[in-house]
Amino acid sequence: MKLSTHYNKASVVISVSVLVVGAIVYFFTINYISQKQFDSDLGEEVSEVLEYINFHHQLPKPTDFDEDQTSFVKTDHTHFDTRFFDTVYTASKNKIEDGRAVEAMIPFNNQHYKMVIVISKESTQYLVQIITIITLGLMATLLLVIFLTNRYILSDLWQPFYNTLSEIKLFNVSDSSKFKSTDSKVDEFKELNVAVQEMSGRAKNDFQNLKHFTENASHEMLTPLAVITTKLDILIQDENLTDTQLNHIRDIYSSINKSTRLNQSLLLLIKIDNHLINDEELINLKGFLISKAMQFQELMRGQNIDLSYKLIEKQVSASKYLLDILLNNLLSNAIKHNHPGGKINITLYNNQLIIKNTGKLMPLAGDVIFDRFYKGSDSQGTGLGLTLVKNICQYHQYDVSYAYAVGRHAFTITFES
Repeated sequence: MKLSTHYNKASVVISVSVLVVGAIVYFFTINYISQKQFDSDLGEEVSEVLEYINFHHQLPKPTDFDEDQTSFVKTDHTHFDTRFFDTVYTASKNKIEDGRAVEAMIPFNNQHYKMVIVISKESTQYLVQIITIITLGLMATLLLVIFLTNRYILSDLWQPFYNTLSEIKLFNVSDSSKFKSTDSKVDEFKELNVAVQEMSGRAKNDFQNLKHFTENASHEMLTPLAVITTKLDILIQDENLTDTQLNHIRDIYSSINKSTRLNQSLLLLIKIDNHLINDEELINLKGFLISKAMQFQELMRGQNIDLSYKLIEKQVSASKYLLDILLNNLLSNAIKHNHPGGKINITLYNNQLIIKNTGKLMPLAGDVIFDRFYKGSDSQGTGLGLTLVKNICQYHQYDVSYAYAVGRHAFTITFES
C-alpha cells in the first residue's frame, strides 16, 4: 500500500470519527438548548397565568392561551415544586405530537389547583432535523473536499520522491552515467537527493575498486602459480629423481592445481556476487545440454556410465560462460560420485532441468551441500562447486534444490516463470 494511501486512509478514518462524534454532540446540544428554551417559554406561560388570575380574579379558560393546552385540577396538596417533563400534545383527534409540559401549584380563592400547561415540540423538532441534515451534508462535503485535496496535494508533493525512487530502481553501479536528481521545494526531499547522490557515487567507486582488485588478483595470483607449475613440469621430467622425490613433486603439483582452481572459483564467486559478468544472451538450452554431454562422453565411457536424456526445445536468457560452469559442475559431480556401470539421466521440461545420477545409497546433507567449502568425506575438490551452482542460479533468478530417492541423487533447477 502506498504512503499516500496510508495517509488518506488515516485521514479519512480520523475525519469521519471526529465528524461523527461532532454530529452526535451537535445533535444532543441542539436538543438540550431547544428543551431549555421550551422550559423557559413554559415558565413565562406560568407567569402569565398568575398575572391573569391577579388581574381578572378568575382562572383562565383553556382557549385563552392560543394553542397551549392548559388544565386546572383541584388538589389537597398545599405545596409541590414546579416540574418540567416530556409528554404528548394532542393537536387533533387524529394527530398526536411530542410535547413539553410544566406542572405548577396555583393558589386561588383559598384553594389550590394543579395547573398543567402542554405545548407542542413539533415545529422545533422539525427545525432541529433540518439543521441536523444540513450539518451532516456540510460535514460530508467537508470530508470529500479534505479527501480530494489531500489526494491531489500529496500526489504533487510526493512526486519528487517517486522520481528519485524510479532513479534508484534504474541505478546500476556499472553504468558510468551520474545519478539524476529531481528538483523539489521540500527540504527533506532535497536532503534525500543529496544523500542518494553521495551513496551512488560511493557505490560506483567501490564497484570500480572491486573490479580492479578482481582483475589484478586474477592476474597477480595466477601468474606465480603458473610459473610454479611450469617449473614443476620441467622438474618432474628429471630422470635422476628418486621415487620419493617424484611423489613429493606430484603432491606439490596436485596442491598447486587445487590452489589454482580454488583461486579461480573464489574470484568467480566475487564476480557473480557483485554482478561483474554482464554477457547474457538467448541460449538454446537443449542444444547446449547435448553439446555439454558430448564433452563428458569419454569420462562416462571410462566408468561404463550410461547416459540418457529427455529434452524439449527451451530458450533461456543467460550468461553462456556461467551456464557452462554450472553444467560442468553438475555433470562432473554426477560422474565423480557415481559408480562403475551407473546411470545419469538428464530431463529438460519447460520450467525445470533435472540431472539424476546413481551413487551412494544414502542422501547427501541437503541443508549444507550448497555452503562454501562443504565437501564429502571422500571428496578431493575445492568445496566450491555446488556453491558456484547455487550462486549462478541466484544470479539468473533460478531455484536449485537437491533430492534423494531410491538410490538416485537429483539436482533440480527451476527457471523463473
